[in-house]
Amino acid sequence: MLKHAYTVTLIPGDGTGPELTEVVKAVVAATGVPITWEVQEAGADVMDRYGTPLPEGVLESIRRNKVALKGPITTPIGSGFRSVNVALRHELDLYACLRPCKFYPGVKSRYTGIDLVIVRENMEDLYAGVEFPAGSPEARQIMSWAPKKIRPDAAISIKPISRTGSLRIVRFAFEYALRHGRRKVTAICKANIMKFTDGLFFESAREVAKDYAGRVEYEEKLIDNMCMQLVQKPERYDVLVLPNLYGDILSDLCAGLIGGLGIAPGANIGDDIAVFEAVHGSTPKYAGMNRVNPTAMLLSVQLMLDYLGERQAADRLERAIAAVIAENQTVTADLGGTAGTKEMGDAIIRALERHTTSPSF
Repeated sequence: MLKHAYTVTLIPGDGTGPELTEVVKAVVAATGVPITWEVQEAGADVMDRYGTPLPEGVLESIRRNKVALKGPITTPIGSGFRSVNVALRHELDLYACLRPCKFYPGVKSRYTGIDLVIVRENMEDLYAGVEFPAGSPEARQIMSWAPKKIRPDAAISIKPISRTGSLRIVRFAFEYALRHGRRKVTAICKANIMKFTDGLFFESAREVAKDYAGRVEYEEKLIDNMCMQLVQKPERYDVLVLPNLYGDILSDLCAGLIGGLGIAPGANIGDDIAVFEAVHGSTPKYAGMNRVNPTAMLLSVQLMLDYLGERQAADRLERAIAAVIAENQTVTADLGGTAGTKEMGDAIIRALERHTTSPSF
């Protein structure tokens, strides 16, 4: 029987993105999942041609195919153009940022046995971009409304948290937990201080949690305490759901627990569109040098295969990646080896051939 074929938008990115993309294509072919890549260009390298880092054709391709894999893209500091990552999330309503953080034996870390999933709301909070410079008419007007005095030279940022946005991100977290056999969802914010915004997030989370009572455990933590808990007792936690800013911060904290961004995959998911990407940057200084670790990109592919319903292929790929890291023979310098990007990819392909469809670890 022929397997279902998929067309996926592929954005190679810039910096080390294109060489990582070549490894991805070879590894995906080795999984046996038939994917046709529709290549689209985005980022700083296309600015001169299109006048924008995110041409409309890229968005059209993703809307048509519903699934995309994106290599790292540089956002120049002080350039003035919007982050492609942020623009994709907002243009496509990719409201859920999914960041699994799992320890793989062989990675140098202070911790072992960690298996956490961060679910971060992507559209609201202080990252909504509603802010005004110091001295602006808007800032002065907001100061006139404030119940407490604000210094006249302050810049102002507004933090929108909606019931709609909170309900859907918490439901996403619970549905993910159910599908993947997870035991608990922890909602995290600072509702003891921000009683209306963060308070609404907790209220919404409690409402959703009622629908999953008896199937998935629910608890609440304050963000500052949660940071301490993750450093001291990370094994107590499972799926963490947070508003945008807290989720961004905690995602990097959890990546640090498992050895760094080089092994941290990511996905931005909406109701019917998903974009998968490594969390790390484009590291342009290493471009073309065959030095960067492909693990985060390949684990993002694993998330993509899972999303497509190709669970066996996703499990095989994860086992192959884990085996190569554990063997520590053909890994990149950041993992303690001397192999190049392509050589590590080739080792994962060989491991894929050894790991058949046995149950996932």
